Amino acid sequence: MRTRRAARAGQYAALLGYLLFLAFPLLWLLSTALKSPRELGSLHPTWIPRRPTLANVRQAFEEQPLGHAALNSLSVALATAVVAVLLATPMAYAMARHRTRLARAATGWVVVSQAFPFVLVIIPLFLVLKNLRLVDSLAGLVLVYVVWSLPFALWMLVGHVRAVPAELEEAAAVDGAGRLRTLVSVTVPLLAPGIAATALFAFVTAWNEFFFALVLLKSPGKQTLPVVLTHFIGAEGVADLGPLAAAAFLATLPSLAVFALVQRRITAGLLAGAVKS
Repeated sequence: MRTRRAARAGQYAALLGYLLFLAFPLLWLLSTALKSPRELGSLHPTWIPRRPTLANVRQAFEEQPLGHAALNSLSVALATAVVAVLLATPMAYAMARHRTRLARAATGWVVVSQAFPFVLVIIPLFLVLKNLRLVDSLAGLVLVYVVWSLPFALWMLVGHVRAVPAELEEAAAVDGAGRLRTLVSVTVPLLAPGIAATALFAFVTAWNEFFFALVLLKSPGKQTLPVVLTHFIGAEGVADLGPLAAAAFLATLPSLAVFALVQRRITAGLLAGAVKS
């Protein structure tokens, strides 16, 4: 009994240490955002601000259009998540249910495509978007993000589709349901956890992405939040640390909130599926 308690205590201690390790950057960012300029310039930094202040938050919003940039990022991320899920769901269903050589080749290409670096495709991508007149537009950025996140979204959803018993679809076909009706009424509800995870992946990827947004967006009114955050760094590479930390901390909150919301949906879907089965 004592050995079990000691083992369980060790597991909880390891888990707590891991959580603190993951939360440390965010906590340090918050601490930096609440420090005064004098305290930020101190040779002996402290973990907890001696005199917390919100001056950095006010200065960040005064210096840069963070609210407008956040709306741009939110609209791009939401559009990317919705379009990626709408495209990936039927494609993943076809790849999972029809295991032909073409489907296997497509699965292999999905995995290989994730190894391509951004810099390799940015020039031809820019030329294509220029011909389509989508450079310096949020619609063009959404298109890029959907194409970039679609392979991994497909890879995620194919596994979830294969986990759905084919007998359920056969039973629906016996009852007279067509292929589309079976997909919408039977398969998609069972794929809710996978769809939620895919939407979360697409949203967070689009929200945090910087390189494509930096190259493709030139108008100040269309820039996303990661690009606007770079404006807190001067021409000589000197960062306005307090406002930058405040803006960066606020930029992480929406993705954390979306993750917490979708995580509940994933858990609920998994439990509901377990009860039904």
